[in-house]
Amino acid sequence: MTIDLLLGPDDPWVFGYGSLLFRAEFPFVERRVARVRGFSRRFWQSSPDHRGTPEAPGRVVTLIESQASSVIGVAYRIARERSYAVLGELDERERAGYERAVVEIEFTEPPFGSARALLYQARAENPGFVANADEQSIAEVVRSAHGPSGDNASYVRRLAQALREIGEDDPHVFAIERLLDEPG
Repeated sequence: MTIDLLLGPDDPWVFGYGSLLFRAEFPFVERRVARVRGFSRRFWQSSPDHRGTPEAPGRVVTLIESQASSVIGVAYRIARERSYAVLGELDERERAGYERAVVEIEFTEPPFGSARALLYQARAENPGFVANADEQSIAEVVRSAHGPSGDNASYVRRLAQALREIGEDDPHVFAIERLLDEPG
């Protein structure tokens, strides 16, 4: 499906809730803190290509449906003329189990409002999805995982710091960050 059918005639927005919070390696026109409702952020996706290897995958976040919850992240407005190239790069970056989804986001700072945005979500149907793992087990995997994008523990710590910077209190992420400092 083309971006025209997904979002309409305006510059598209991309919503980041994981590594896009601290590593947006694409050109954007605007960056704004935003919220998506109906989801929770969880370390339930294996990472065989960035924070681990196929033999020893790390863990990265995805969004799971949770009607009573919401997730704060960052929305990036992409210039329409660059959108195909940027989305091509993001498709490659998010290839291990992630797929595009269109969601409604709400901006959390002035000017308030909402917009449709693309996000990348690893759903339960993909082979790398590891549902309902407890935080201690996730921290054990993260402690030892390393991949082409670096060690998995630094991903967790950078994500936690980025969440603090935008005012998001994510108990799941912060619990795993704390567990990394405990003896394994």
